[in-house]
Amino acid sequence: MKLASCIINGTEQLAFCVGDNLYATKDINTNLPATIGELLQNWDAQIDNMHAQDKAIKEGKAAGNPIPYATANLMAPVPHPTSCRDGYAFRQHVAAARRNRKVDMIAEFDQYPIFYFTNHNAIQGPGEIPVMPDHLKKLDFELEAAVVLCKKGRNVRAADADQYIGGYMIMNDMSARTLQMEEMLLNLGPAKGKDFSTVIGPVLVTPDELEPYRKAPKANHTGNTYDLKMRCYVNGIQVSEGSMGDMDWTFAEIVERCAYGADILPGDVIGSGTVGTGCFLELNGTGKLNDPNYKEQWLQPGDVVEMEIDGLGKLWNKIVLEDESWSILALKK
Repeated sequence: MKLASCIINGTEQLAFCVGDNLYATKDINTNLPATIGELLQNWDAQIDNMHAQDKAIKEGKAAGNPIPYATANLMAPVPHPTSCRDGYAFRQHVAAARRNRKVDMIAEFDQYPIFYFTNHNAIQGPGEIPVMPDHLKKLDFELEAAVVLCKKGRNVRAADADQYIGGYMIMNDMSARTLQMEEMLLNLGPAKGKDFSTVIGPVLVTPDELEPYRKAPKANHTGNTYDLKMRCYVNGIQVSEGSMGDMDWTFAEIVERCAYGADILPGDVIGSGTVGTGCFLELNGTGKLNDPNYKEQWLQPGDVVEMEIDGLGKLWNKIVLEDESWSILALKK
């Protein structure tokens, strides 16, 4: 099942995504949840009915008003997450980034998964990404996948954690690298380099849809793993390629760590971390390591970023400069 959040007649609504159309849940059955938030808060009570209605639409047995996907006013699939964490699951990305900084791979990566909290109030979906002038000092994309949790839990074990995952999405963990690198010199963060935008979408895909892509996790790891190809294009030119199947730490293992001594909640969004080759920071570092004359690339106003993951769709965004000249970098003492 593929689900979208969109604006219909000025109101946020949950919709089934079937073929090239969206079908608002309330048009199909007034007893269905009207928003993704309502569904996530009542997952066990509603999910079987949602699957049944999705099946009925696909079989032409459900009445509803189709909305062309191409013209729909899409939001983030989970526009109001209860929290947003981002993991660090791809060894290739971590190793390449450290190699480019001429430091050894850190042994702790293979001992436990880590994550940080980012700004859940800065979640957005397809469309324009407004940025401040300081953000444009080494503005970067990060190609990732994400999950949303559908059950409350605490001290959840990895072996049980996949049942807490309601669905999967593409994530673009936008990064203002100059701000990020400056604040992290103080060993705290990332914060201002990240809190202006995290993009998820375009749809939420439930795990049953991904069964054909399922594969065994890496040795000594636990949890569902999917061989979903990941690609990123900037202005139509492919700049990144990887696979969710390359995740060293599974989402189940990341959820286990998130839930240790703390409640996880329906609506929590968790990102995978960047896939190998999945950002300009890594690509520029590798390019300069191999060629001192390599020309760095960073995102600029007007750039269009498209991310595509097999089974999860394509996420489209455009970088737009805010009409604001204030610089936080200029406030440094």
